[in-house]
This record gives sequence, structure tokens and C-alpha cells, in this order.
Amino acid sequence: MNLPNKLTVLRVIMIPFFVFFLLLEGGANSTWRYVAAAIFIVASLTDLLDGKIARKYNLVTNFGKFMDPLADKLLVCSALICLIQLGQLPAWMVIIIISREFIISGFRLVASDNGVVIAASYWGKFKTTFQMIAVILLIINIPALSLVTQICVWIALILTVVSLIDYIAKNHKVLTEGSI
Repeated sequence: MNLPNKLTVLRVIMIPFFVFFLLLEGGANSTWRYVAAAIFIVASLTDLLDGKIARKYNLVTNFGKFMDPLADKLLVCSALICLIQLGQLPAWMVIIIISREFIISGFRLVASDNGVVIAASYWGKFKTTFQMIAVILLIINIPALSLVTQICVWIALILTVVSLIDYIAKNHKVLTEGSI
């Protein structure tokens, strides 16, 4: 197993630890929340790092193509679901975000069956960046940053919808004609 794939596996392994520390003591202990934030940040950085290494050294594998986006979705969705439990996010927002992930994954699966690869768009990358920033701000839960946090949450939600529309507009032929 190459280094990028090990980093992806590490990211998946970090998720239960992240969830444990975030939910410890009902999320009321700021020390545990900072530990959870640190784990989330490290896990998020492994995503950035594994992709750069894989592309730079031509270490792209089928395992990486499958597991890297799955690990990202597991990390972010786990965080969002925990934040519902902690009363920091409304369920409807998380449902929209998770629904988008299912829809895009479905598009990619259909495209893959037709021999087509749907690459990540810039909208999707911006969406992921803002989701991760919003999650970190929600986890650390600093009252002085509450307005910034809410703005980031709304930007992440808007980018989630925009990136979904962008994927559908650019790739609708995958569903209607079987190819792009």
C-alpha cells in the first residue's frame, strides 16, 4: 500500500476518535472539543496531502480513487451528524448536504459503469473547503466567532447546492444518454 492510500486509511481510522472526543461529556467540555477539532484538522489535512502526493509521484490507484472521496464523506458527514446531536446544526441543513453527496456518488457510479470519470469540480472543492472550515468553527464553538461561523455554514450550504446543480448541468447526459 502506497503512502497516499495509507493516509486515506489513517483518515478513516481517525473518524471514531474524532466522534468520541467531540461527543464526550455531551460536547460540553471545551478541552475535548479542541482535541476533536485537532483530530478533524489533521484528518482534513491528510486529504490535501494524499492527493498531492498521489498526483506528484503518479501513485494514483483504484483503491485511492474509491476510498479517498469516501473517507472525505465519512469524515464530514460524521461531523455534521454529531453537530445535530449537539444542537449546533439543524437536521434539514445536514440532510441537504448528505443528499448532495449521495446524488453525486450515484452520478459517478453510473458514469463509471459507462467508462466515464466525473472529476471533482472547482465548485465541489470550494464546497468541501467551506464545509471543513464551518465544521471546525462549529466544533471550537467560540462565541466571538458566532457570526463568522454562521456565515461559513450558510456559504457551505449554498456551495453544496451550487455544486450539485453544476454537476447535474454538466453531466446530465450520463443519466439520459449513458455517456457524456
